[in-house]
Amino acid sequence: MDAPFPSPHELVRPWRRATVVASLVAAVELVLLIVAAAALFAKPLSHAIQRHAEAVAVAKPKHATAVPVHRVVVTPPPVGRARPRSHVKIMVLNGNGRSGAAAGEASRLSGLGYQVAGTGNAKRQDYATSVVMYRPGYRAEGLRLARDLGVKVVGPLDGIRQGQLDGGQLAVVIGA
Repeated sequence: MDAPFPSPHELVRPWRRATVVASLVAAVELVLLIVAAAALFAKPLSHAIQRHAEAVAVAKPKHATAVPVHRVVVTPPPVGRARPRSHVKIMVLNGNGRSGAAAGEASRLSGLGYQVAGTGNAKRQDYATSVVMYRPGYRAEGLRLARDLGVKVVGPLDGIRQGQLDGGQLAVVIGA
């Protein structure tokens, strides 16, 4: 018995199905590999980014501005001893975008005995955490202020010029 010869259209159809199925299987495998890679590398990468951000926040500025000669030079206290709170001026900057955050923190600092040099907005409004920064020679005061406020990130002035402190020695950027 003779069978009819299949048409060219019927010969191509199974190959098209096979190609589509193989492409779908490859796409699913690719998605699974991407998910597995993300699960494997996400946590170590986030820890590395966090460590880098903390290092940048407390790193020394690349260029220090000189203190003008006409300013009064205060004799620093003995090493390891901070000046009295009433002798320290603080600039409070809002870095979280919430209205009144800097003013509220300034009021709290005044209650603790600090002098508030002024309040304002930080250049960015996306600080995830609060930061205390200090001028050269005011590290002990910066550490004490951070302890008073419960702030974990403390470092020398970074991104703020001394002239922007309105005569203050410390700056607090209020984060979320």
